[in-house]
Amino acid sequence: MKKIVLAFAAAAEAGTGLLLLVSPSLVVSLLFGAEIGGIATVMSRLAGIALMGLGVACWPSKSVVQSLYGMLTYSALAMLYLIRMGIRGAPLGPLLWPAVAVHGVLIALLVVARLRVQKAPAI
Repeated sequence: MKKIVLAFAAAAEAGTGLLLLVSPSLVVSLLFGAEIGGIATVMSRLAGIALMGLGVACWPSKSVVQSLYGMLTYSALAMLYLIRMGIRGAPLGPLLWPAVAVHGVLIALLVVARLRVQKAPAI
């Protein structure tokens, strides 16, 4: 199960990164209900590239534990930042709170997967 959860999380982040790369204004509008242009478009595309890199770096391999920690760190920080944006009254789009919920579920699944790695017998 741990590799499936990690693969799902990695694919989701890489997919979001690809969407940011292709259409940053659509993603920002859906998440934050705001329009972007100029340097914000450039930075959104760079963030998309970073998410694609995270997805690739966290794709399950023989060293699942390191990938789990990487994806867990990203998901936790992203969720906390999105919550902060929502609480501050920043512009909100229809997908902000669902994105928070998705990250919360991913965090729970990744923690469970990490605990299972810890309890797995050494071969």
